[in-house]
Amino acid sequence: MSEADQEYDAIAEYVREGERKAIELDNRGPIEFNADGSLDDRILDAYSRYGFYVLEDVVTKEELSDLQTELEELLERAPHTKDALVDAKGRPALGNEYSHPVFSFAKPLSDPVGGTSRNKGRHHVKMSEPEPPPDAPEYVLYTISGPLQLMDSCLRLYGHPQLLSIAEQINGPDFAPFGEAIFIKEPGLGASVAWHQDGTTHWDKPNLDEGTHGFNFMFQFYGSSAGNGVWVLPGSHKGRRYNIRAMVEANHGSDRLPGAVPLVCEPGDVVVANRQTLHCSFSNTSPERRVTFNFGFHRRASVLNYKTHFFEKPVVYDEDYIHDRARLIAVGIDARQQRFPHETRYVYHPFIGQEDANRWNEDARVDIVKDYHLKDLRL
Repeated sequence: MSEADQEYDAIAEYVREGERKAIELDNRGPIEFNADGSLDDRILDAYSRYGFYVLEDVVTKEELSDLQTELEELLERAPHTKDALVDAKGRPALGNEYSHPVFSFAKPLSDPVGGTSRNKGRHHVKMSEPEPPPDAPEYVLYTISGPLQLMDSCLRLYGHPQLLSIAEQINGPDFAPFGEAIFIKEPGLGASVAWHQDGTTHWDKPNLDEGTHGFNFMFQFYGSSAGNGVWVLPGSHKGRRYNIRAMVEANHGSDRLPGAVPLVCEPGDVVVANRQTLHCSFSNTSPERRVTFNFGFHRRASVLNYKTHFFEKPVVYDEDYIHDRARLIAVGIDARQQRFPHETRYVYHPFIGQEDANRWNEDARVDIVKDYHLKDLRL
């Protein structure tokens, strides 16, 4: 057997074993609340133990259809390649109307951030980069920033009452937003995201705990598999910053870290994932596309009065800054209520009594939603 065949078999075994272990974990199932409205202890306990939980069948078939249809329309109108101003049919591409680019591209099967200083250098080691097929395009779509301004269906999902109730359970009733993005993993072409932990700011703080850097919801448009999905090291969120370079070196230079498991999901599932977990996604050599809508939330105490630089400008996350960014939650709640009027509306405590000022309409689209991502609360 050739060295290449041995490597292929080793990867295939890693994928099979990871998927088996993922399914065996007791951290998946439908959302369940107690009679008093609190989240079922079994879900909270498993989330705390592993750092992630697969919430099954979160959206209805009707809502899933809305999301998939609008996504396909958006992808059809996206720039056809990096720096393009037109889509694949030569029409003006979407995204040019915003103050900062929203579409990001990468070379097929590449790792654009591993081993670089991007994202505050949290991606310590470059991932393996398989050879793309001969007919591969020069660039493929990688991420979409600020999707709440691009897809009304995402804005409505952002206001999902059960998901926001979970955010309240984890981060308190005054929880604050983080940021949103859509990750695109085209079959046989999708770029990787190197191993990392999302939080970069509070690791040395004396009050650091497993929830300091917040969490993400990860909605799956088409499902997620061991071949195209995010991989997580269970339990790695418990207040420790990992030396990823040393881990890879100890693993004989392989980025297939032992003990990791993939997020295995069906279309419409949502993963709640602690941002401190060690995780990655390998380049997508599988025949299946994965598209994930990430939207996250913080404890207010983690972001309040934090000083940082965003888009090369100094900012302070004071109460006014957080309030302006959190208006997206209030607008999302109202947008959802208009689309699903028989659904119980979530009550977001920081905006009680301010509902009229945060109605979803065309004025809000321009005054509140457009360019909202320029005020993300990144830690």
